[in-house]
Amino acid sequence: MQAPTFRKKERIVSTRLIEMLFGKGDSQSLSAYPLRAVFLQIARQEKCAPVQILISVPKKRFKHAVDRNRVKRQIREAYRQHKQILEGEVAEEKQLMIAFIWLSDRHCPSSEIEKKVVSLLQRIAKGS
Repeated sequence: MQAPTFRKKERIVSTRLIEMLFGKGDSQSLSAYPLRAVFLQIARQEKCAPVQILISVPKKRFKHAVDRNRVKRQIREAYRQHKQILEGEVAEEKQLMIAFIWLSDRHCPSSEIEKKVVSLLQRIAKGS
């Protein structure tokens, strides 16, 4: 068994995809404070992973980049370790896009963030 990885193709980098995720009213949203997940299932794009994510920590919440980067790193690591929850839940011709948005003004321990990410992933898996 291979260790879980988080590759570039698993990130949402296209402006068009970001606008599709947030622009239309098709996306769904779930909260597990201090995180909110906005997700949308679309037809599969070429050369894309079945699940792509975006992580947003607003400057309004943390003024210093080191603080924002720390929270992003914690979310990324929690997702990397538990992304297999979504494995097999996404149809072959579909693609799932998820945006994790940080809602709190304070830092949380990695274990708490991990629990919240797992909770959100399980709820998304049930809904997709």
